[in-house]
Amino acid sequence: MEYRDKVLKCAECGAEFVFTAGEQMFFADKGFKNEPKRCKSCKAKRADSVGQVSNFQRTETKTTCSQCGKETTVPFKPTQGRPVYCRECFQQRRSMGSPA
Repeated sequence: MEYRDKVLKCAECGAEFVFTAGEQMFFADKGFKNEPKRCKSCKAKRADSVGQVSNFQRTETKTTCSQCGKETTVPFKPTQGRPVYCRECFQQRRSMGSPA
């Protein structure tokens, strides 16, 4: 298949940008089905904002270990009906190869 440069419109800023024949070949080789939606500068801005985790807050939940009964804190919200283990019991079960 012969590829030719295409002019596309950025979904973010509305500017036109060129989707080169080389880029199209690369997309085809990788198996990508969709054309790019953003120009290079908007794509870079988006990558920078995704890479920043300064606003990310880790949730800590106090709960009781299902194995030993000790109060513990876990970095997720437990799902009802699933066991939750303290660090020691979790490590012990992991080293034994027991399913959770």
